[in-house]
Amino acid sequence: MSAVSPRLAEIVQALPLRAGLRVLEIGCGPGVAARAVAERVGPSGFVLGIDRSAKAIAQAIAGSRDAIASGRLAFRQVAIEDFVLESGENCYDLAFAVRVGALDGRHPEAGLRAIGRLRAALVRGGQLFIDGGDPLREFALERQAPARR
Repeated sequence: MSAVSPRLAEIVQALPLRAGLRVLEIGCGPGVAARAVAERVGPSGFVLGIDRSAKAIAQAIAGSRDAIASGRLAFRQVAIEDFVLESGENCYDLAFAVRVGALDGRHPEAGLRAIGRLRAALVRGGQLFIDGGDPLREFALERQAPARR
């Protein structure tokens, strides 16, 4: 299992996490932040990490076997602009993304699709946080399109 870098630790600490939340990490890479978030939301919470890269998902699964076995953590290979809830899957309370081009303005067309997918995947009033603030900024899903850099 990889150690949490100071930057990721700061991001996880900045998230308004509490026990029992359902959290979606967009662009989870090898799963380091997802594992840290799973610890913070406790045994009654759940974290799904998604990434477009099969290699990243394989690494995340390999480094997370205990948390996956406990039912608190799962991973799925999918890009956010293609993400849909599976049959019977509950919506998420909070989502966060670090260096995800569809959400930070680098890929605006994908960003528009991603925002639609997130609106459908989050509970009413659900929160989306993106890196680029100090260390995060909340993205108002109801009022705006993805930021442009």
